[in-house]
Amino acid sequence: MSLNDNAQVDPSQIDDRRGMGGGGGGLGFMPIPTSRGGLIVTIIVVLLGLAGGGYFGVNALGGGGDNGNIATDCGSANPDRDQRTDCRNALYVESIQNFWQSETPDVFGKRYSRARTEFFSGSTDTGCGPADTGVGPFYCPADDEVYIDLSFYDQLANQFGATGQFAQPYVLAHEYGHHIQDIVGTEAAMRDAQQRNTGDASKLSVMLELQADCYAGVWAKHAESTTDTHGTPIFTSVTPQDFQEAVTAAGAVGDGTIQKKMGGGVDESAFTHGSSAQRERWLRTGYDSGDPKSCDTFGGALS
Repeated sequence: MSLNDNAQVDPSQIDDRRGMGGGGGGLGFMPIPTSRGGLIVTIIVVLLGLAGGGYFGVNALGGGGDNGNIATDCGSANPDRDQRTDCRNALYVESIQNFWQSETPDVFGKRYSRARTEFFSGSTDTGCGPADTGVGPFYCPADDEVYIDLSFYDQLANQFGATGQFAQPYVLAHEYGHHIQDIVGTEAAMRDAQQRNTGDASKLSVMLELQADCYAGVWAKHAESTTDTHGTPIFTSVTPQDFQEAVTAAGAVGDGTIQKKMGGGVDESAFTHGSSAQRERWLRTGYDSGDPKSCDTFGGALS
């Protein structure tokens, strides 16, 4: 994977709040709004905590505090910007959003609304309540924003073995897959189905997550053709080997794999995101087809 040195970062898509602090408290819990406006408490998979990593410190990756740093430090005039995790991720966000900007109306007949991505360190306040690094990257449907502590990537590589660079845009593309689900109404329909069939709540959650993986694969298929707001290609190359790095990352964060790392047995009834095999398969489905319509992980479960 190679990024285009001439591609322009759009800082308006990033909220850089690293070093500012916020809510949280290390609980690994956050309230998630339901489609009916209430709140349910969901235990998020605490990737960092389970792996024994904890936090990496404030501003561990440099920069932070406001969008001005992204605009200045990540401009195309900076010859070292591709070495910066924040700059690369800002370009990934732009690629993902610019793809869905045109794809969503064509495929789903819905207008795409941009979702900002917040870079935070340690903890932050969100429209879904306080959150900390322990919850991992997530999308909040209440404020249409993706949240990530960029130190998560260190943990993903060091503790879960997903060392490839393309693992990072896969993580972001998965979260933006949830934004697509919010726009087209899939997320709300899934919440309603969970309330009607409480015994299937976990299975429905897995279906939602696998669809987000599939949408990530769709974006990956088209990533090389995405451009910045000026029409300049964001990537100069995205190879099948790059995509395999995303597949490796998807397998590394499968529910069963995480449970094994905790030292216990595999309990499929506790799955929330899907097994490693399921996550890899649906990511590949999206990539191989390049078509969001191939991502029907629900198979009529929402009707």
